[in-house]
Amino acid sequence: MKFLLLPLTVIFSSFLLANEVPKVLTIGSQLPSFELPGIDGESHSEADYKDAKVLCIIFTCNHCPDSVAAAARTEEIYQDYKDKGIAIVAVNANNPKSLRPDELGYSPYGDSFEEMKPFAESHGWTFPYLYDGDNQKFATACGAQSTPHVFVFDADRKLRYTGRMDDAGRSTGPVEKSFIRSAFDALLSGNEVAEPVTRSFGCSTKWLFKDGSVATDQKAWEAKPVTLEELDENLAKKLRKNESGNVRVINFWSTTCPPCIADLPNLVDTYRRFQNRAVDFITISIDPIENEAKVKKILETRHAALSDRTKPSMEKEGRSSNNYIWTDENPDKLAEAIHPEWTGAKPHTVIISPKGEILWSYGEAIDIVELRAEILKGLE
Repeated sequence: MKFLLLPLTVIFSSFLLANEVPKVLTIGSQLPSFELPGIDGESHSEADYKDAKVLCIIFTCNHCPDSVAAAARTEEIYQDYKDKGIAIVAVNANNPKSLRPDELGYSPYGDSFEEMKPFAESHGWTFPYLYDGDNQKFATACGAQSTPHVFVFDADRKLRYTGRMDDAGRSTGPVEKSFIRSAFDALLSGNEVAEPVTRSFGCSTKWLFKDGSVATDQKAWEAKPVTLEELDENLAKKLRKNESGNVRVINFWSTTCPPCIADLPNLVDTYRRFQNRAVDFITISIDPIENEAKVKKILETRHAALSDRTKPSMEKEGRSSNNYIWTDENPDKLAEAIHPEWTGAKPHTVIISPKGEILWSYGEAIDIVELRAEILKGLE
């Protein structure tokens, strides 16, 4: 076994170090062995499913809109076939360090192992969900190209189908053609799969070698200038009116509020996640105007910059910054202009629709997953 493991390790490493995407496992190939941690706290291997007539491996993830759209369908398929001798196992092979923030704008969750369990629970998954993101050996052996990517193995663990689940894509509506169901039905009846190979279609697998682009993106973001401008009552009313066409997130904070400062990195990260979508982010400090330099310094160290993709909508409103400091001594005017229900407690965050409606507000330290989920609701 030791002599066998060494060549396999070399093969896996050569793919990842050479920045090459591995080829898809060919029909008739044997199931590669695996031993992976699951969200149930247990380690899973192919031996755990030895009694299944068919073993279906679905490479998927928490962030991809294709995977998110397919999540409910996956559980439905599992429920329909679990008592017919078919085992379904989902595997997240994405390395979270290989994902840029702007690739994460379609789900509240990233692709870390810790985020897999809440993702699965949010979609009612009752089948195993395993993690292969650290070394990606199993994904490399299978040649998982995207999320989701399906691999169906028969009773002898020979590959009989690989490709996409169905023709639904990112739609959550009815499915006209389900390749995975057709493959299951054929194998259960002892027949050949009519269409054994299809293109998987979906977000590409986030291989380990892609972390370089993440570092480049981070460096570019940190080089962006951070601006701070003064905010009066008239401009505050304009911010509430929101003629940008975007879903707007506004965070009220101050330099003397530790939870406010602690929230800023997560808020900036969330803005970066949604920068390719119709979302903008505005910070409003209610510090005294004489603290302006201190306010800007904190914003700079938290990299509260403006995405180039948000600039057009900002300019549409005649604005030139996404960060403000309140100039009036009376903070009541600020509250009345933007959110009259605000008690004045900090931190405070609101989401405003493109029609100027308050969609959500929160008056404590941010639950960042909840915030992202509410932004997604606003984008629907």
